[in-house]
Amino acid sequence: MKKSTCIVLSIFGILTNLNAQISTNSEVFNTLKANDSLLFERSFNNCETQYLEQLIAQDFEFYHDISGIINAKDEFIQIMKSGICNSNNSTKSRRELVEGSLEVFLLKNNGKVYGALQNGVHKFFETTNGNTVPGSIAKFSHLWIIEDGRWFLKRVISFDHTM
Repeated sequence: MKKSTCIVLSIFGILTNLNAQISTNSEVFNTLKANDSLLFERSFNNCETQYLEQLIAQDFEFYHDISGIINAKDEFIQIMKSGICNSNNSTKSRRELVEGSLEVFLLKNNGKVYGALQNGVHKFFETTNGNTVPGSIAKFSHLWIIEDGRWFLKRVISFDHTM
């Protein structure tokens, strides 16, 4: 291989890695992974919806490929409380993150991190009268934004639901 070709390929490799997924050992990755756990393990699986108040941005938007759009934080929290987390609901849903699927990509403005895109795959289970069956598997993208030094979930896209 020519020396000039090697140099071009090396530069391309360096530039490609500048925008790559961040390390799974990084502080941001671990912070957003912990936030994912608060959203799903605590809020979705255990119906501790107070975590939603802490993590969701005021101008929150949720896009779901089956159930449509939710345009407000309060509306989303109310749907959680009256739906999945309703004590009269005979079916309980549970979400699990697919191990190794979580990715985080930093968003920067002039070199300063202002947010991150978190992508992953999750699977759902439905329990009725003690009988648990697999539900859908889906992909998700979460847009996290830093406001006043804290991470807030601003946008959610939940897509590619399959059984």
